[in-house]
Amino acid sequence: MGERRHKRIIVSFPAELICNDKHYAGTIENLSENGAYVITAPQRALATPDTIIALRFQSPSGEKYDLNCRLKWSYQTPPHGFTNSLGMEIIDPPLLYKELLDTLR
Repeated sequence: MGERRHKRIIVSFPAELICNDKHYAGTIENLSENGAYVITAPQRALATPDTIIALRFQSPSGEKYDLNCRLKWSYQTPPHGFTNSLGMEIIDPPLLYKELLDTLR
């Protein structure tokens, strides 16, 4: 397996995912310059790969972020499937988001 292009930063930020006018609660587990790993309560089919999802969260300093993401993959987290794992690509991350990553490193 190859090395990742961008270093992952471990976090635990409550988040809201918006997909097809439906809202879902989740937790961001890690972030990178162009991606996010999020877990949610189990959903039958939140979305299929390449679906655009809005990811909203607040940093510990209180700054709010609203990122457009493309779902890359998802699966029910083993062994019991009590959560869903989502890998998302952040589309055109804004400068404010990049500044957040700098503070978290």
